[in-house]
Amino acid sequence: MNVSGLTQTPTMAVQDTSPSKGVATSATPTAPASNLVSQARSSTTVTISSAARQALAEATETAAQTAKEAGGGDLQAQHLLAKKAAEKATSSM
Repeated sequence: MNVSGLTQTPTMAVQDTSPSKGVATSATPTAPASNLVSQARSSTTVTISSAARQALAEATETAAQTAKEAGGGDLQAQHLLAKKAAEKATSSM
């Protein structure tokens, strides 16, 4: 149901098993579970910032890409290569 751009959230089955009541109760869902999953998937939108995309690209780049960027003047790549070289030198001692 759409009212002024707002959508109604479907209700889900709930079971109360609190020890104080002693009896479990269950609400009847208004739609089958498969429809609820479909509705949730179709209305979900994820936005990733450009900073997050850049961080992901840096984290997943290969050693060859890092070396190429360092050769091209990328300071972050140069620092990473220097750090890796220092780690390798200390681990071989």
